[in-house]
Amino acid sequence: MRWFWVDRFTEYVAGSHAVGVKGVSLSDEFIHGHWDIYPALPNSLVAEGMAQTAGLLLSEVYGFRELVVLAKFTKLSFNTLVRPGESIEYRAEIGRRMDAGAQCTVVGTARGAEGEREQATAEIFFARLSSGDPEAQQAAGLPSRLFDPEDLVRWLHTTGVFRVGVRADGSRMKPEDYGLPVLG
Repeated sequence: MRWFWVDRFTEYVAGSHAVGVKGVSLSDEFIHGHWDIYPALPNSLVAEGMAQTAGLLLSEVYGFRELVVLAKFTKLSFNTLVRPGESIEYRAEIGRRMDAGAQCTVVGTARGAEGEREQATAEIFFARLSSGDPEAQQAAGLPSRLFDPEDLVRWLHTTGVFRVGVRADGSRMKPEDYGLPVLG
């Protein structure tokens, strides 16, 4: 089973920022075990959604070809809970980049019948484990990719990255530009 904590992207500007959304439903099993009498999206899963949003944004910088993994949350705070019937919007921005990786900031905003409120903020450092050299990766015992290209392109399509994603110049992002399979 795979756990995806971003349902769709509503904005995605390559190399800059992305906005992902996760809806929370009363039928979601994972919200019932957090507190017995008060169903809510666990903050650990909010953090994972923040990391997935920022990680997909940063992975594009390296053409979805390099191993980019969450190294650490350098800052993380939670202000409220996300309850059934609400959604959480993750706005991720790429900050400082270096050869070893990059820092991203993410703000989570909860939205529901009572309005919107800042739910969480994070600074996340992602490590770049490869430089795109398959031989060096193999010598270091690293896999060539974290995801099978067909699985990755399905996830990117399902979450709307290629529907809303643009480059800095405004041109559309396309799977073939990244060496990913084109789905029919």
